[in-house]
Amino acid sequence: MTLLLILALPFLGSIIAAFLPSNARNIEAWLAGFIALGCAGLLAGFYPQVAAGEVIELKLAWIPSALEIDFVLRLDGYAWLFAMLVSIMGALIVLYARYYMSPKDPVPRFFSFFLLFMGSMLGVVLSGNLIQLVVFWELTSLSSFMLIAYWNHRLDARRGARMALTITGMGGLCLLAGMLMLGHVAGSYDLDKVLAAGEQIRAHPWYTAIIILVAVGALTKSAQFPFHIWLPNAMAAPTPVSAYLHSATMVKAGVFLLARFWPVLAGTDEWFWIIGGAGLITLVMGSYAAIFQNDMKGVLAYSTIGHLGLITLLLGMNSTLGLIAAVFHMMNHATFKASLFMAAGIVDHETGTRDMSRLSGLRHAMPVTTTLAIVAAASMAGVPLLNGFLSKEMFFAETVFVAQGSIIEQILPLCAVVAGAFAVTYSLRFIYTVFFGPVATDLPKAPHEPPFWMLVPSALLVLTCLVVGIFPRYTLGPLLLSASNSILGADTPPYSLKVWHGFNLPLVMSLVALAGGIALWLIMRRLDKMHTGRSPLLYRLNGRQTFEALLEFIDRGASHLLDWVASVRLQTQLMLVVAVTVVVAALPLLENGWWQPELATPVNLFFLVLWIAGGACAVGAAVQAKYHRPAALAMAGGAGLTTAMTFAWFSAPDLALTQLVVEVVTVVLILLGLRWLPPRVRAEETYVLDRVKALTRRSRDIILAVAGGAGIAVISYAIMTRPFDNEISRFFVANSVPEGHGSNVVNVILVDFRSFDTLGEICVLGIVALIVYALLRRFRPPPETIKDGPLRRQKGTGPNIPAEVEKPEPKDVLTPSGPLKIPAVLARLLLPMAALVSLFFLLRGHNLPGGGFIAGLIFATAIILQYVVGGVLWVEARQNLKPQYWMGIGLLVSAGAALSAWWSMRPFLSAFKLEVAIPGVGIMPISTVLIFDIGVYMLVIGSTVLILVALAHQSLRFRRKPAPARPTPSPEEAG
Repeated sequence: MTLLLILALPFLGSIIAAFLPSNARNIEAWLAGFIALGCAGLLAGFYPQVAAGEVIELKLAWIPSALEIDFVLRLDGYAWLFAMLVSIMGALIVLYARYYMSPKDPVPRFFSFFLLFMGSMLGVVLSGNLIQLVVFWELTSLSSFMLIAYWNHRLDARRGARMALTITGMGGLCLLAGMLMLGHVAGSYDLDKVLAAGEQIRAHPWYTAIIILVAVGALTKSAQFPFHIWLPNAMAAPTPVSAYLHSATMVKAGVFLLARFWPVLAGTDEWFWIIGGAGLITLVMGSYAAIFQNDMKGVLAYSTIGHLGLITLLLGMNSTLGLIAAVFHMMNHATFKASLFMAAGIVDHETGTRDMSRLSGLRHAMPVTTTLAIVAAASMAGVPLLNGFLSKEMFFAETVFVAQGSIIEQILPLCAVVAGAFAVTYSLRFIYTVFFGPVATDLPKAPHEPPFWMLVPSALLVLTCLVVGIFPRYTLGPLLLSASNSILGADTPPYSLKVWHGFNLPLVMSLVALAGGIALWLIMRRLDKMHTGRSPLLYRLNGRQTFEALLEFIDRGASHLLDWVASVRLQTQLMLVVAVTVVVAALPLLENGWWQPELATPVNLFFLVLWIAGGACAVGAAVQAKYHRPAALAMAGGAGLTTAMTFAWFSAPDLALTQLVVEVVTVVLILLGLRWLPPRVRAEETYVLDRVKALTRRSRDIILAVAGGAGIAVISYAIMTRPFDNEISRFFVANSVPEGHGSNVVNVILVDFRSFDTLGEICVLGIVALIVYALLRRFRPPPETIKDGPLRRQKGTGPNIPAEVEKPEPKDVLTPSGPLKIPAVLARLLLPMAALVSLFFLLRGHNLPGGGFIAGLIFATAIILQYVVGGVLWVEARQNLKPQYWMGIGLLVSAGAALSAWWSMRPFLSAFKLEVAIPGVGIMPISTVLIFDIGVYMLVIGSTVLILVALAHQSLRFRRKPAPARPTPSPEEAG
């Protein structure tokens, strides 16, 4: 369970941090720091096992019966290395952020989002299931969106966050499709089984499609061409976010994924051209663009894009040594780039600007920061005796080796040297422009060194660059070997992590890159091209403008489409919905074989007469809807009653009972709302054109209605005449009692086998009730006295209406304007009786017809009858019922029953029996589905009563009588 604790700690810390006070920066920083160090400490305890080649796994049942999907946490050497990077880097960033963030900032929100991202990233690294990995993958996109938009008062932060979420979210959807295909081909979504099915996957016809989808997901996250545009715009985030997300963790998620699935997907030409091609273009383009940036974080952003391109190119070379070099450079890049981001943040924090055209000579006021930045930038440039030099030399060696015998024998090494020279140029420019030269005099703040503890994280990272660069074999070497063995297994090639390999071609390439970069920097200084802020040949390709233009194009296209298909008339909208549904539903009928008259049973005369009557009610409702709405509603209720009787005829008492109570409740509620519809007016169609249009519209609606009804009838016939060989039906019948603990198969399906659908349906019901209430509460009555008595006005009521206004009520609408002439005693007795009946159906629903939905509707019907008898004031007098509380508590009860399955280590929403000892009664078995049904019962009652309250308030709107006019006093009286 230690793996579960490692994953859960950041999420728990995120919740706690969100509720801490805004003036408790130290508490929040200590909380986040202890959680990060705690995760690192727990991971460190697994090192002896992963170093020995073991794979630690934790499996929890998730969706075992349907899709054979388990919640799996898997830790091997590669995952351990990345998880340690996420945890240790997180602890250093927390310490840095404690001094970087202003007391005016909402710090609890920052650390809450920060820990949420840390947990999401750990979830990606530790996932042992493909679907689970995609879930955490999307959580990283969501949490990074919130971190980038942390300063949401800034337009650039909001735009950058939207761009990042749009691009990486789109990549996540592609990754989901790729993982679904990958699991289908491998026959399992378990990561171990997928990694063992490499030959099978590469030989499958879907292989190319899988590579493209997985590549889109990985390349968008790691900011590779052409999806790189989001990373520079994400620099509007606070510097701790950039140092953590955009150098060490989030942008590494894509290349982490490519390396994780390297044994399965690599080794083909498709992999080489798609992954290697994207990496090569990104490497050269990102390194070139970094030379001309004026923003310090802009330089680091484009250099990050270039280094990620280097890693992607190494992974795309189909070389095992290239894979090892890629993993090595992931770690090295995280150390020196995070340190440089911290240095940029310190300069911004202490001087008030990151504009390199204004910064100069900071080495005099900030010597320690200057020293740390110089070492980190030298590592980024690939200077010997630093860790960046080692991994870059391995990259040069791979470009020479892989290119042999191919057309890119000269192109690939040449591009590597050019990109290396660019790296030296932008590193030199970054250091010299900011820290050397004359002292700047127009800075917003007087520069000085930051607090000591703000320098510690950067110093530790710079020390790591030095130690690994000088002693790679004894520092990162064992960790890299463990990670390589966990990916490649027996195919791990021999390699050497030494500072000196002799005078060879990769060393020559490194020296040429160093010399070329220095020469290019000198030429640019002489030509005064250092502060143009634009990249020649690339400045016209503005990523943000392209993205905004694309969004604008989509928005305009959607507007044109909406103008074409939308209408203010509900009838037209319904016509489009029904027409599309009819066309889509008719497509399967184009196949032959559904017409099997020999399997049809003879038509019963009583059933035929029943449906003739039901059809007549439906036609009558359509005819009367134009002029007499109550009659149309009554006939629609008759059609619903016919449907209920049909369910009973086909031995479906649950459906019949549900249909019956639904008809009663909906007919009454609609009847109460009819009075607020505008009255129907018989239009005088004086022109022939008007008559033709009306006839055409009615003919269209009749044809569409007949087509829809006939199509449903045909589909029903096709289903009912099929031979009974449905395995799903047999499964439900066979497992209803042993697994669902209930003999009512329908209810067991609703609250156990398909309970997730039911949970979603009650959520929709609650949302609909809240929407109805929110729409109608705008027209709630003013506080003046009405004829039935005083009414206390509540907060948020609608506008005052002059007392003289009295709306005439339509003559053809039944209105509950006053109590009906029904004995009140009978109505009062009916409510407790209905409550008992509803409880009866609630408790018996798991074994006999009934259930929470039916019971809730029965009780709601009794409440509606009380309103019909007692009038509006009966509802007003019982406002303390609080239907919103019923809805909320009901939803929590159902969700609690769903989560209770985890206590017994079962999948979400699984039902299990509890045996409760009751004194004097004995042992009583209780199933968790009863708790779930109680939640449904409460939510149905609350939703119905809430709609009733909204209608009751609406009915008070125009019921006041005009105040009698006071007589004008005579002059004598006035005197």
